[in-house]
Amino acid sequence: MLACGPKVTPFEWQLPKHFPQPPVPADNPLTIEKVELGRRLFYDQRLSVNGTMSCASCHQQDKAFTDGKARAVGATLEVHPRGSMSLTNVAYNSRLAWANPLLDRLEHQAMLPMFGEEPVEMGLAGREQQMLSMLRADPTYRELFGAAWPKQPELVSVERVVQAIASFERSLVSANSPYDRYVEGQASALSESAQRGMDLFFSERTECFHCHGNFNFADSVTHQGAVAPEVAFHNTALYNIDGEGAYPASNRGIAEISGLARDMGRFRAPTLRNISVTAPYMHDGSVATLEEVFEHYARGGRLITEGPNQGAGSESPLKSEFLMGFVLTPAERKDMAAFLESLTDEAFLTDPRFADPW
Repeated sequence: MLACGPKVTPFEWQLPKHFPQPPVPADNPLTIEKVELGRRLFYDQRLSVNGTMSCASCHQQDKAFTDGKARAVGATLEVHPRGSMSLTNVAYNSRLAWANPLLDRLEHQAMLPMFGEEPVEMGLAGREQQMLSMLRADPTYRELFGAAWPKQPELVSVERVVQAIASFERSLVSANSPYDRYVEGQASALSESAQRGMDLFFSERTECFHCHGNFNFADSVTHQGAVAPEVAFHNTALYNIDGEGAYPASNRGIAEISGLARDMGRFRAPTLRNISVTAPYMHDGSVATLEEVFEHYARGGRLITEGPNQGAGSESPLKSEFLMGFVLTPAERKDMAAFLESLTDEAFLTDPRFADPW
């Protein structure tokens, strides 16, 4: 029999009281068997055109399922325009890309890195049958697919591959940071500095909570019991190339899909959970450190003084109304950093249930 390690889904865990249950689609109910199959597929480098990368290549557990690169690099070494997003609590995301308001299901999202060609990520376009033949010939996968779909154990399909990967991704729940323990009543979980930083974070003075204020520290969220999913995209004044709010070509936010001028530079606000291990920051990885993040928002928009992207983001007519700018003392910046550090869930970053099973 195949030894798969611990088989636990987050829906069997005792989530903190301030955490709702993640949503699960009716046509792909979550099972332990599908999660385990998805974990194998997630880490399998054979699911790429040249056997050099897996989903985990761009989503590494110790980096909160990011990759530490400014911009992602595909199996054929093509550099992508945007960075790999964290999969921390990805089940709660109502939208699943930096700038695609239409992408709302993990099953659909998994198709893009596997079979997309602009840019090439895993490079499997046109190689679906080769992939399926490899899976069918592997005794480990035959057992896992059979366990996940016992009524049709022989059926190995692209649909089931992405359903399994999506199931594993839904299991990636992070809810045990020092902040979570503090909210649940453990007063000693946060230092005094982190508590002061929390007060600043949730204040009108900094405005951070408007885009990062709920249980997941993001604002495009959904969960079981939600009346409707929250969906939001923001222009954070990262660029202002022409004085009218322009962003660099091929990285212009949801305007690339909507065609609307007002959508220039609008991207989804990612979760701040585990933010201390997900540098560099922003959609294109152009901000290296949290200190630079503070500077950007304190200024009310980034100032670029030279090069092709120079411009004062604070003067962009398209920037979010929440980027008003603020002043923090050096001590207050340390407090804010301490609070953001408190969002790191060390157990999540090392949990063997999420690790490479190969």
